Amino acid sequence: MKTTRDDIRNIAIIAHVDHGKTTLVDELLKQSGVFRANQEVQERVMDSNDIERERGITILSKNTAVFYKNTKINIIDTPGHADFGGEVERVLKMVNGVVLVVDAFEGAMPQTKFVLMKALELNLPVIVCINKIDRPEARPDEVIDEVLELFMDLDASDEQLDCPFIYASARDGYAVKDLKDEKKDMTALFETIIDYIPAPTGDPDANTQVLISTIDYNEYVGRIGVGKVDNGILKVNQDAVVLNHHEPDKQKKVRISKMYEFDGLKKVEVAEAKIGSIVAISGIADIHIGDTICSPEDPKSIPFQKISEPTLSMNFIVNDSPLAGQEGKYVTSRHIRDRLFKELNTDVSLRVEETDSADSLKVSGRGELHLSVLIENMRREGYEFAVSKAEVLYHTDENGKKLEPMEIAYVDVPDEFTGTVIDKLSQRKGELQNMRPIAGGYTRLEFQIPSRGLIGYRGEFLTDTKGNGIINTIFNGYAPYKGEISYRKLGSLIAFESGEAVTYGLFSAQERGSLFIGPGAKVYAGMVIGSSAKSEDIELNVCKKKHLTNTRSSSADEALTLTPPKILSLEQALDFIDVDELLEVTPESLRIRKRILDPTLRKRAGFKK
Repeated sequence: MKTTRDDIRNIAIIAHVDHGKTTLVDELLKQSGVFRANQEVQERVMDSNDIERERGITILSKNTAVFYKNTKINIIDTPGHADFGGEVERVLKMVNGVVLVVDAFEGAMPQTKFVLMKALELNLPVIVCINKIDRPEARPDEVIDEVLELFMDLDASDEQLDCPFIYASARDGYAVKDLKDEKKDMTALFETIIDYIPAPTGDPDANTQVLISTIDYNEYVGRIGVGKVDNGILKVNQDAVVLNHHEPDKQKKVRISKMYEFDGLKKVEVAEAKIGSIVAISGIADIHIGDTICSPEDPKSIPFQKISEPTLSMNFIVNDSPLAGQEGKYVTSRHIRDRLFKELNTDVSLRVEETDSADSLKVSGRGELHLSVLIENMRREGYEFAVSKAEVLYHTDENGKKLEPMEIAYVDVPDEFTGTVIDKLSQRKGELQNMRPIAGGYTRLEFQIPSRGLIGYRGEFLTDTKGNGIINTIFNGYAPYKGEISYRKLGSLIAFESGEAVTYGLFSAQERGSLFIGPGAKVYAGMVIGSSAKSEDIELNVCKKKHLTNTRSSSADEALTLTPPKILSLEQALDFIDVDELLEVTPESLRIRKRILDPTLRKRAGFKK
């Protein structure tokens, strides 16, 4: 007999990146009294790891819970980036409705469409929250029309179209049902969630069923499965069976040793959980996303969509450069292998495979951002390794034709740069599908483009649009291979010998291109020290000092002025490297190098090609 549990609401907050989801959750936490009145709270308290805080993006979905009047609202804050789309798809299985946050100036963006499509496919009711209405250029009424158009494009039902709209400024801490209402707090949003989002239903007397939708990991207790109790009651010390819809042979007996529910930012230990509760279960060693925990009598798994496949891969290789092992704490292949396999505990969209060489592992992910966040995390933990250029993963169809991953790229650029962008993306096999003016002298371009056409483009794009362009991409399935793309027009400047770079050597090198290093940097033969102004690679000696004679004094060196070097960020370096190069990553440095350091062997390999 199905019953409804009125004292709980389960919601996910979904949106395009940077439309204010995490800040909105902060306010809901503050106003429901989770923090003491005088408690110091950092901004975007849900973004817990360093990279999330620095970049202002959410990478992992997070659970929290607030109380409003007598109802517990379980809130899941989800990522907005396409690379972490796998996170969003899963958590929607745990909730009974979503709050779609849309920026009052930017309006509906590609990721808004993606997350909304996932919610509508699962028939979840949607509350639309038009956020940032305090922005001077906000245009809430037009944005509502855009959102309704998006609903229609996605074939929403009449009930879904009849959704409530809320206007909010998460930063200023208010939400209203009508723009004329008094703007004081978040009550309007709380009330709408209680009234509009259905309470969870299930059969309390049936056999237990809990679908695991997220995995957390903790050094002390290992893997923690997070999921919603769909039917029955889950108790501590209960015997259970773990099944998986996509692996019919899996059947494992387990015992529930510890269970937690969420309260604010804390996990609180509980002895039992009823239908509709979102719980975290520890003590089951190899629990995976998509597993169902059932009672041993007549166990049945809950269906679950497969996680989206990775589209890009790169090799993680033991660092073997002349400077190897000087800066990193963990440098061996065993260290790197253990760390990558540990990452699989929490990151479902990642794949790690062995290669022919014991010193190299193939790592596949959802996109450049996905892999660069992993590299940055490992680097901060003290790992040292090298990575190869990102390559796309090809498929073949039944006729043996090569297929490649495609993306739809939405590009917002100031009008004067549209020509340059169209030209550059066309060279990278992009096809312009749509073009329309948007507010503020900007044009929105829509391209269909192979994923590999976007590798290494972002840096160039920012230069071409003087930093004013915005590019967003979304995966759009596989299509027939579009032919060769020439990535980089410029060659590399390569150091000819090992040592320390000196001003005199760098001064003559800078006429040949732009440098990535300054005086005093350690270099070795085969290391890339800059980008050449021509298409071929040039070898230079940047360690050479001036020969001193009676008439040549060393003080004349001080008059040489160097152009400041271009210091590459991790993303820029990953974008820059070519197929025959590697990026050496250590906790302190990023160095680009040729795969083959010896110049003679390198030339021979070039001739063989």
